[in-house]
Amino acid sequence: MSHFSTRWRRSAIAASVAVALAVAGALLAPAAATAAAPASVGSCVRTLATGDSRVNVSFDGADYAVLVHVPAAPPRQKLPLVVDLHGSNANGSVQASISDLRTLADRERFIVVEPTGDIAFPQTLPDGNWAWNVPGVPLTSGTYPPPGSRDDVAFLRAVVAQIDASGCVDDRRVFATGFSGGGRMASALACEASDVFAAIAPVAGLRAGRADASDFTTAVPATCTPAQPVAVATFHGTADFVNPYPGNEDLRWGYSVNSAAARWAQINECRVGPQVAQYSASIRTLTWSKCSRQADVVLYEVAEGGHTWPGTSVDLSPLGATTQEISASEAMWSFFSAHQRRG
Repeated sequence: MSHFSTRWRRSAIAASVAVALAVAGALLAPAAATAAAPASVGSCVRTLATGDSRVNVSFDGADYAVLVHVPAAPPRQKLPLVVDLHGSNANGSVQASISDLRTLADRERFIVVEPTGDIAFPQTLPDGNWAWNVPGVPLTSGTYPPPGSRDDVAFLRAVVAQIDASGCVDDRRVFATGFSGGGRMASALACEASDVFAAIAPVAGLRAGRADASDFTTAVPATCTPAQPVAVATFHGTADFVNPYPGNEDLRWGYSVNSAAARWAQINECRVGPQVAQYSASIRTLTWSKCSRQADVVLYEVAEGGHTWPGTSVDLSPLGATTQEISASEAMWSFFSAHQRRG
């Protein structure tokens, strides 16, 4: 192992602790007022409670409490579903505070679920500190998940299936996002559960398969072969020291964010791009379009941005600068709204 990788792992572990401390006191905010939205009526009936609740999801012989937020809407109106995944050393409640997708869900009428990983860190948060079992890659500690760890691709499929059964979900509008390790997990869902997820929007965590151990600058193509195209939007700071924008020599991360986005454009058979545009003073976009089934790819590159969630009100300053020039949550919802499953 190189000295660079050793130093990076120490920084990553310190940063994971920093994000846990930064959001340890964050509380769930009250639900916002509901705005009108077009109805999509089907044969289902929603039985999930409106507002915040915890739903037990049965998986592989165990029950897991999953945080769910349901907007006020007619019980037969089919609603989109967004799966929002926390970063390493955090939990679903922490992620709810960082993304604040619940407020947006009330306005735009979609269901948001914030599950929790099952690989434990030393506890400093009320709901514990957890990580996702991203297929085939190490944890932030540099070690691999222990044998018998929960299969989180299968678990998150089960989460969607249970919410679908009781939530009157529009199956063409199921999406995933996530922060850091949650972004890497959302990327894995696009690779391995493209039959479920129409689009993903990782923040500080986009991947397109595992890094090649013999060449960290590339991904192993065989580790991301979705059965159908998945639209991708992603947000990443150029000064991110946890998941570095240019990449690093670590199997948990590896190739650059630009390479990850370009790889998704290749997977989605995009014919145009990247087209570069200046979104704001410090944010530019790289867009690949004319893709199979309109599964576009958009990268929001935040100059000097840290390992943070653009637009969040949570103090993530130990992880670098947080831009307020864009709300990742608002932007990803606009992207999701335009990229339901086609075909």
